[in-house]
Amino acid sequence: MQIFSKFYQKTLDWAQSKYAIYWLALVSFVESFILPYPPPDVLLAPMALKNPNRAYRFALICTVLSVLGGIVGYFLGALLMDTLQPLLVKLHYADKLDVIKQWFEEYGIWIIAIAGFSPMPYKIFTIGAGIANMALLPFILMSFLARSARFFLVAFLIKKFGNICDVWLKKYIDRLGYFLIIIIALGVWYVK
Repeated sequence: MQIFSKFYQKTLDWAQSKYAIYWLALVSFVESFILPYPPPDVLLAPMALKNPNRAYRFALICTVLSVLGGIVGYFLGALLMDTLQPLLVKLHYADKLDVIKQWFEEYGIWIIAIAGFSPMPYKIFTIGAGIANMALLPFILMSFLARSARFFLVAFLIKKFGNICDVWLKKYIDRLGYFLIIIIALGVWYVK
């Protein structure tokens, strides 16, 4: 069954749409504070593959909109905590909130750097930064550095190795997709 191949081809088609840049901007912004939402890389990579001369422009759009979305997440965490607290307790997420606060106390600004660059869900840490009352300016600066490093790295790699990546993905995307599902399932099983 070639589910991932079809999805990959559909994403490449979206990347050629006249609205692709708007979708990229929207996904980059919303991904930073709404769960669950796919990362902007899902559109950035195929858009850079189809338009390598505009790859860095796409990365800049991802960076700026992602950081702006991160600021929204920060304020959601800071301003809505009193409103969300009873709901989080009812859904048994209060202990996870304590863990996030502990991480912010223990690792400080570096947790934003890790979440902003890695595949970790950045949105959890933008909201968590607001909950933990992290200083806003360092949060914005570290978010900008981490997100720009991530998105410009994707743009650089696609620009440099794009055709090779495209051939490799077309050949192995289904195996890779099923492998990732197994890894995620094992991770969820391990956590529970």
